[in-house]
Amino acid sequence: MRSYLDFEKPVAELEAKADELRTVAEETDSPAIRDEIAKLEQRAQQVLGELYRSLTPWQKTLVARHPLRPHFKDYLDALIEEFTPLAGDRKFAEDQAVVAGFGRFRGRAVCVLGQEKGNDTDSRLRHNFGMAMPEGYRKAVRLMELADRFGLPVLSFVDTAGAYPGIGAEERGQAEAIARSTEACLALGTPNVSLVIGEGGSGGAVALASTNSVLMMEHAIYTVASPEASASILWRDSGRAQDAATNMKITAQDLLRFGIVDGIVSEPVGGAHRAPEAAIRTAGDAVADALASFEGLSAEDLRERRAAKFLAIGRKI
Repeated sequence: MRSYLDFEKPVAELEAKADELRTVAEETDSPAIRDEIAKLEQRAQQVLGELYRSLTPWQKTLVARHPLRPHFKDYLDALIEEFTPLAGDRKFAEDQAVVAGFGRFRGRAVCVLGQEKGNDTDSRLRHNFGMAMPEGYRKAVRLMELADRFGLPVLSFVDTAGAYPGIGAEERGQAEAIARSTEACLALGTPNVSLVIGEGGSGGAVALASTNSVLMMEHAIYTVASPEASASILWRDSGRAQDAATNMKITAQDLLRFGIVDGIVSEPVGGAHRAPEAAIRTAGDAVADALASFEGLSAEDLRERRAAKFLAIGRKI
């Protein structure tokens, strides 16, 4: 199934023509038609490459939110073996916006945390569109403490528009829960690596991404607030979201330059949603390399490096 973004219209038109000719080719075995299909496919790929080499920050935002983009569950199924999920924060409830548990990553036991948005109406409602409640972050803290106790690395996959802003979440201490989760990340005596796979929204993302190594997919975004929310705050006009996206410097390329993230994971031409398996495989290699770079470091070294990394943000600009 294909789903095109507005700026991909030229590609959609070329691929639609190719599909029409394929229907004709099924009835008539014509070399000329086959040649024309090949030309259209080649042209579509060329146009796609040109578009994705010069995406604006707003276009990257649209790609990061693409409904067919791989979600945390896709990464979990492809990269983690023997995964055993653990539920509940032992204080209030289970929050399915944060999926957490233990498994094996390329043969090594790890703790895995991730924000799952869901991919249809039922799963989106069940996972609350990836927007965690306080109990989701408290569950993450519980598992990070377990990982620390048993000397296991922590891998976190970030994909959220932000923490859930509802009244109930605020009443149960949303800000405190986010702060505790951030603190737990920073206090770990084992290596932790995070990967922003789609949207990295505000404190809801930082709570799982205060790690030794922060990676981003090539067309992911990482923001202090969504472009729409920022436009509403700055100009009282959410319609200026494109302006906000441009001015906020939310792309992986900008954030790498500022020293906020440590690496960019390349995506297939046209974004991760066009070749999910290839994108996830590349992401797995990047996470494995990042994890290997911390081999042999003591708990104190890991904490010191992590603290130095975040204290340095802003000094490089």
